[in-house]
Amino acid sequence: MNPGTPKNPTTPTGPAAPAVLDAEETAAEENTAKDAAYSLDKGAAEAEGEHAVADDAEAGSAPGPAQDLDPDAALKGSDDDSDFTDPDFDASGKESSGLASAAAAVAAAGLGVVALSGSWTGKIAAERETLIGQIKTSSGGTAAQQISEIYGDAWHSTALVNGLFALLALLVGVFALVRPAFGAPSPHPQPGWVRAVATAGIALGVLGLVISIGMYFDLIVALPTAQ
Repeated sequence: MNPGTPKNPTTPTGPAAPAVLDAEETAAEENTAKDAAYSLDKGAAEAEGEHAVADDAEAGSAPGPAQDLDPDAALKGSDDDSDFTDPDFDASGKESSGLASAAAAVAAAGLGVVALSGSWTGKIAAERETLIGQIKTSSGGTAAQQISEIYGDAWHSTALVNGLFALLALLVGVFALVRPAFGAPSPHPQPGWVRAVATAGIALGVLGLVISIGMYFDLIVALPTAQ
């Protein structure tokens, strides 16, 4: 190593030093100018976006690009509840539970049972006819007249009342079965248990009606005779 060479290098102080400093200052100024321009561009873009949002809010129902590109928009807008009326939905928008058909089916079955077993109404009618017959035959009468007035009329009154219950059971059961056929067709079928109970009510009504007719006209059991 040359002993005359200095150990610590120093920044040259010749003509090259000012040139390096000028280049660094120029680069710093260019970066500052770029940052300022970028800030101005960003602020202008944000202001333009705010103006666009305000214009869209004022436009309100003006269709956007996404709406223009959707071919099903018109079909979706026209598909409302007024185009189709569902019979299973009532005026409040709730689905109907078919309560009328179910109640009619249960009522038909109950009326059929009453037609076969008898009712309080039939008992009262029979007692009334018995009382009238006793009043009519109290002053005297033949045995056949007493049987007809006291026993026969009461028998026929009971059969008539039971027949009316049987006919009512038949009509109500038929109504429960054919109720879905009236009005617009329902998308939901009638529950199976409703049809079963309504059919049972109809069967009981028919059976009670046949028995009542036979009893009223003395076809099943004849009135007793005086001999």
